[in-house]
Amino acid sequence: MAEIRFASQVILNEDATSRWPHPKNAALLLSLAVLSMVLFGLAMLYSTSSGIAGATLFKKQMIWATVGIIGAMAVYMVGYRNAVKYSIIFLMISILLLLLARASRPINGAYRWIQFHGLSIQPSEFAKISLVLFLAYFCSMRQRFLNSFFHGIIPMGIVIGTTCGLIIIGKDWGTTILLATTAGLMLFVAGVRLAYLLIGPAVLPFLFVYAKYMDPERWSRITSFMDPEIVAKDSGYQLWNSLMALGSGFWSGLGFTQSRLKWNYLPEAHTDFILSIVGEELGFIAILLVIFSYIVIMMTAVYISIMSKDRQGMLLGFGISSMITMQAIINIGVISGTFPTKGIPAPFISYGGSNLMMSIVCIGLLLSIAMDSGKSQDGGSDGQVQLKNKGPAAENP
Repeated sequence: MAEIRFASQVILNEDATSRWPHPKNAALLLSLAVLSMVLFGLAMLYSTSSGIAGATLFKKQMIWATVGIIGAMAVYMVGYRNAVKYSIIFLMISILLLLLARASRPINGAYRWIQFHGLSIQPSEFAKISLVLFLAYFCSMRQRFLNSFFHGIIPMGIVIGTTCGLIIIGKDWGTTILLATTAGLMLFVAGVRLAYLLIGPAVLPFLFVYAKYMDPERWSRITSFMDPEIVAKDSGYQLWNSLMALGSGFWSGLGFTQSRLKWNYLPEAHTDFILSIVGEELGFIAILLVIFSYIVIMMTAVYISIMSKDRQGMLLGFGISSMITMQAIINIGVISGTFPTKGIPAPFISYGGSNLMMSIVCIGLLLSIAMDSGKSQDGGSDGQVQLKNKGPAAENP
């Protein structure tokens, strides 16, 4: 199954060298879309938080964005292959950071952050990209063992289970679900049998039973989205105010900086619910433009992964595009009441230094894949181009 999928991808690469857009064009479009989203996010963060925290959060986010751009440039120059090569080291560091977060002081009852001299770092953000890098490495280097229960499924299950287990112990259900789903999609694309992939979702009923009987607060948050008006003063308070913000904006919004719900009505409006303020201030049209931008990012990222000239690049690109896309879908679903309330930020827009920095670094990895694929179309030494340039005379000298 893996061979068939990757063979079709290689055929597409060979054909794309003449008829499909150059990967560098997709990389340019991706860069412009991400840069626009980051600048838009900074503007909305300033509007959302200026009356509460002044320019403090805006300055911090600017610093994180700058660090993220530097990190993206670094991984671009180093190359995605070298990043994949050292994925095991990155993953081990991420696991140690997750353990350190569990031993740190909880914030709002969750063990998601490591605080150091006023700086908060969320290890789960580093764990997400580390696991994606590791799976790209493992599935490409041990392709023949992917459907071996003892040599493929168990090792991957231990790594995925350990990483997700440490995140959920820190009471971050949203990131756990996001990461587990991303891992499952990567394994499916790599060619793992569906029967093995169903082992993961089989534990979901146990998690719901645990939430209902052992964590009533969590269960109330899960169920409150079904009818938030009834529990508007309790567990549905945040969602109900989010819906009010979106509804009051209509098509064109109340105007930039003119939100009313951000004034201590919508909790943490600058983080996971910043798109609610976007809808209130700039209207439904702005929300549609944000969704369109996410679609552009998704399509260019998927295209870059398809055009990759090796299996590592294809799997890494697909994992990154899946992770960013699902994060955007979950966030939009949460603020609109489609999904239960989860702590998933809007990519490139919400306040959160760790998430913003690592999201931008992920874009650097995608750009590295695109530039490497582009070399083959520019007449590099890639084997696909050599095959394409061979004519009958070359085959029969």
